Amino acid sequence: MKDLQHSDTSIEWLGVRYDTILTTEATNGAMSITDTFAPVDAGPPRHIHYDADETFVVLTGEVLIWLDGETFTLSAGQSGFIPRGVEHTYKVISPEGARKLVILTPGGFEGFFADMAAGQFRIPADMGPIEESAKRHHLAFTGPPL
Repeated sequence: MKDLQHSDTSIEWLGVRYDTILTTEATNGAMSITDTFAPVDAGPPRHIHYDADETFVVLTGEVLIWLDGETFTLSAGQSGFIPRGVEHTYKVISPEGARKLVILTPGGFEGFFADMAAGQFRIPADMGPIEESAKRHHLAFTGPPL
């Protein structure tokens, strides 16, 4: 069993560290869990996961969540659930950054993180290849980041 510590399998994209600690393969497709660390102000554009529910478990720091037009803050020890098909985004608001677990059910989305790290794509300059990977991973970008 793997613990939640930073490992040699970590990847980085846009200053965010991703370490998949439970793979889709290990759960026969049921879920994936990725341990992430993001600096202050990090966060993706608004988006929708069409095929997966997403759960955040904040381990350190604070994260501002925008969910279908409403905002709320998650602090260390709190979690939030984002149902599939619901537009959302987040932004790290704590100066020291934030560490969180990202749990997707079913699994498979960790492949998007791998694609982004491999290409080191930039937002908005490289949206073409970003959106190609997003489509393969049942994700659509719908608006700007926070």
